[in-house]
Amino acid sequence: MDRAYDLVIRGGRVIDGTGGEGFEADVAVKDGVVAKVGAVSGQGAQEIDARGHLVTPGFVDVHTHYDGQATWDERMQPSSWHGVTSVVMGNCGVGFAPCEPDERDRLILLMEGVEDIPFPVLTEGLPWNWRSYPDYMDSLARRRFDVDIGAQLPHAAVRVHVMGDRGANREPATPADIAAMASIAKRAMEVGALGFSTSRTLNHRTKAGEPTPTLTAAEDELTGIAMGLKAAGKGTLQVVSDFVDPLAEFAMLRRIVEASGRPLAFSLVQSPIQPQSYKLLLNALHEAVQAGLPMKAQAAVRPVGVLLGLELTNHPFQSYPAFAEIAKASLADRVARLRDPDFRSRLFAEAPTGERARMSAWERMHPMGAEPDYEPTADTTVAAIAASRGVSPQEIALDHLLTNGGRGMLYIPLLNYAEGSLDPAYAMLTHPDTVPGLSDGGAHVGTICDGSFPTTLLTHWTRDRTRGPRLSIEQVIKMQARDTAESVGLFDRGLIVPGLRADLNVIDYDGLKLMAPEVAYDLPAGGKRLIQRAKGYVATIVAGQVTYRDGEPTGSLPGRLLRGARAAPQAMAAE
Repeated sequence: MDRAYDLVIRGGRVIDGTGGEGFEADVAVKDGVVAKVGAVSGQGAQEIDARGHLVTPGFVDVHTHYDGQATWDERMQPSSWHGVTSVVMGNCGVGFAPCEPDERDRLILLMEGVEDIPFPVLTEGLPWNWRSYPDYMDSLARRRFDVDIGAQLPHAAVRVHVMGDRGANREPATPADIAAMASIAKRAMEVGALGFSTSRTLNHRTKAGEPTPTLTAAEDELTGIAMGLKAAGKGTLQVVSDFVDPLAEFAMLRRIVEASGRPLAFSLVQSPIQPQSYKLLLNALHEAVQAGLPMKAQAAVRPVGVLLGLELTNHPFQSYPAFAEIAKASLADRVARLRDPDFRSRLFAEAPTGERARMSAWERMHPMGAEPDYEPTADTTVAAIAASRGVSPQEIALDHLLTNGGRGMLYIPLLNYAEGSLDPAYAMLTHPDTVPGLSDGGAHVGTICDGSFPTTLLTHWTRDRTRGPRLSIEQVIKMQARDTAESVGLFDRGLIVPGLRADLNVIDYDGLKLMAPEVAYDLPAGGKRLIQRAKGYVATIVAGQVTYRDGEPTGSLPGRLLRGARAAPQAMAAE
């Protein structure tokens, strides 16, 4: 029997991505696009009962680091566990192309330091079947994924490729250097890069502590590369900066956009060092947009914080002298020693030393529970719990780390939490010139697990928040689907509208919840990484194919490399 559609989703509450009020309807899919929204009489080859659930567009995550993972893995988890159907990687100026053989270790060491992806993982995992950026894109184009992948040209790789040691050592680029980099950028846009990214933050260093090669790149260099995008007539600019002098730095970014005409997005968070500077940047951004400049800020939906644990990159006791005795032991052996009263007494008797002593900031540290709290209160810190129980903070912290066989974790909110609440994040998220971003999916595998940002945006901000204003479901879906898609030039997705791409989620909204982060040992060379799952995603659909059911992969891999921006197709004729 012939079926009218490939897939019909029946009776859900459709949140279509426009920001308009949700409505009950069927959604029919044919040939990878939405065919009809409304009462659908025809049958589907596959049908999903969505009664009582939300039906939303697939989420678009514009700030990830799957540059390595996409070369060895088919599934861009954790992002694809959280309703994400399109990702953009190559952010923050780091990546692996262009790259000659003698440049490989330098780029790996930079990625290891900046994004906490271990050297052995990258050495074993990367196939290095490319040299130029077009080669890299061709390599990705031959692969299949559970999401669509957009790539950006990373400044660090380009600078080292063109300038060699001079580039790595942050020497000024000559006019010839700038022309060469602009030519590479132009060609990258022509072969389908979504944009160009750079980093201007001291937080981005190699494992040895050397700053990223792009840290002090001058305005003429950045403008010259942006003009390469202008010559191609396509591509966006992505920037992360410390904004030490926020208005002066923003003024430079504005001049680059004025000269090149290319859209630019920058990372925006509340810094504990300059907790009010984000307001200055929002005001400057709005003035620029009102003047007709295509600029956006990418805002985080919760604190950007680090996780500490005995299995992870850092924990509070690694800088205590006695811990050195067991640092190289197996997890089970370390747990046994840390439970021994005599060893604990020796451990606590000495003060921590070295740079990592800052990981003992008990007054900012919270135990991570089975149901993560990303807007924790001051009375849930390790210091506060210890005071209430009349014991030392070390006792509270270590006892929690030893839960679950030594897999307990502690959480330190670093950015977006200078005031002890997410009110600054609310101000950023509700600003008309921002989009949700900064999840860093695929990176920080031993310290940060923020690929779950889309689920936090939906659960915390529309349903669970108790310490301030919330957002509507319709707002949030528009922000995470249509707004993010448009910000990187993907106008063929992000809405549930006939003729647009059938990237969709069916969500049990009442049952949607984040699980606690955990460690998986599934990277190349047996490397470990933090992962975080969710409950409540009934189905995720990419290009009309169901990729996940109840959080488990179906085996379908319809995702492909995105070759450049996508215009909105004409709506399909009504049935």
